[in-house]
Amino acid sequence: MDRDPSASTKVNIDKELLAILCCPESKQDVSLIDEKALRILNKKIEEGELKNKAGALVKEKLDGGLVRADKKIVYPIREDIPVMLIEEGIPVEGFLQMEKKAGFSDDKTAPD
Repeated sequence: MDRDPSASTKVNIDKELLAILCCPESKQDVSLIDEKALRILNKKIEEGELKNKAGALVKEKLDGGLVRADKKIVYPIREDIPVMLIEEGIPVEGFLQMEKKAGFSDDKTAPD
């Protein structure tokens, strides 16, 4: 599978896998975050301001992310592998208005 250089994120996730992934906690659909949202999250990580649901400081930058349909939780993607563990989910509601400031992809299609 070739990566599309114009794709909104750097990750390379199979379309079929993305279509079946869901939030392990709420079972809501997830979709890829765009590059702007990724930069915002990685900046928060760099500044030591981002914690996961377990309350642990997120120290490793994200390669990408999958946002839950309600835009409240982002699951990290590292080395093209989605980390779909409840405690690894990153609460994002409250510190940024994702739809307006960062923009998340609403389609579940992965780059080819």
